[in-house]
Amino acid sequence: MQRRTNVTRGKPDYILFFTVLTLLALGIVMVFSASFVRAERFYGSRYYFLVRQVIWAAIGVTMMMFFMNFDCWRLRPVIPYLYGLSLLLLVLVLIPGIGKMANEARRWIKLGPINLQPAELSKLTTLLFMADSLARKKERVRGFWSGLFPYLVLLGLTFALILAEPDLGTAVAVAASAGVMVFVAGANMWHLALVGAGAVPVLIWAIMSSEYRRERFFAFLDPWKDPMGSGFQIIQALYALGSGHLFGTGVAYSRQKYFYLPEPHTDFIFAIIGEELGFIGSFVVLFSFFVIAWRGYRTALAAPDRFSCILAAGTTSLVVGQAIVNIGVVTGCLPITGIPLPFLSYGGSSLVVSLVCVGILLNISRYAGR
Repeated sequence: MQRRTNVTRGKPDYILFFTVLTLLALGIVMVFSASFVRAERFYGSRYYFLVRQVIWAAIGVTMMMFFMNFDCWRLRPVIPYLYGLSLLLLVLVLIPGIGKMANEARRWIKLGPINLQPAELSKLTTLLFMADSLARKKERVRGFWSGLFPYLVLLGLTFALILAEPDLGTAVAVAASAGVMVFVAGANMWHLALVGAGAVPVLIWAIMSSEYRRERFFAFLDPWKDPMGSGFQIIQALYALGSGHLFGTGVAYSRQKYFYLPEPHTDFIFAIIGEELGFIGSFVVLFSFFVIAWRGYRTALAAPDRFSCILAAGTTSLVVGQAIVNIGVVTGCLPITGIPLPFLSYGGSSLVVSLVCVGILLNISRYAGR
């Protein structure tokens, strides 16, 4: 299915484009600042993480530019195959000898010098598949058994495979974004409320069935009960944020990155931003994600057809939702999960997928009504 021939292709949303590039540039600076101590200690070069982040950023920007100019409608014939491939990779990563273990999780497939994270790819392919299928289903989505139930089965399968890695944060992010897409597609509100109510006990079971997730949840409720154990990360993150005051300690002058705050360049990079750039820097990051949400949902509302509308809403929800969860974790408002901060945290697969999502969103914005 191609785009409508009566829709003129215009310029992309430059506000969204430059907002993302600003976050990406800030992320490169902060990854280096947060990581050079660990890089020098464990890898012999303070530029170890910086070089890799720059390479992944270059790949991601290239992909973003490609998808900004490649009409997303042209993907529709191959979307089912992409979704099937992502499910296959989610199965393969769980097989010993194929999936790579790190920190008691099996989330990566090593392809030469590249560590591919199938869960990150599945986020994008699931959104594409949902948008394509929901657009074809049209008004039938208002039915439960013929409309909503098949998506619950597919999402349940994807959720279970990602949870088995284990990666509850990514599984919840995929499910939440898909829920927004189903809502935008016009599903019955009572059906969505019923599914949401049913998801609560499933989420509670997922948390309580794993010892480390259970410890993280109770640490979120009272981190000071075990300050040197399960509550250590949250407490150190709050110390970092509190030390920043209004203008911060200055770039590279963080104290918490000196082996106090675990993983300061990945999941907890917002704490280092708060410490080194203070309230002003933290506000700039928060405002930037607000701009992404504003421009993304604006693009969805003005999209030229049903498929692009649902896809724009889904990609926006995925990026902004991850940011909300990550910042919520760092500030102690949510239990600890392994979700990176889009465009800012160190990581290859996550960064590239986030930039591809933005590229698709920018492409849709070129056809959006003004």
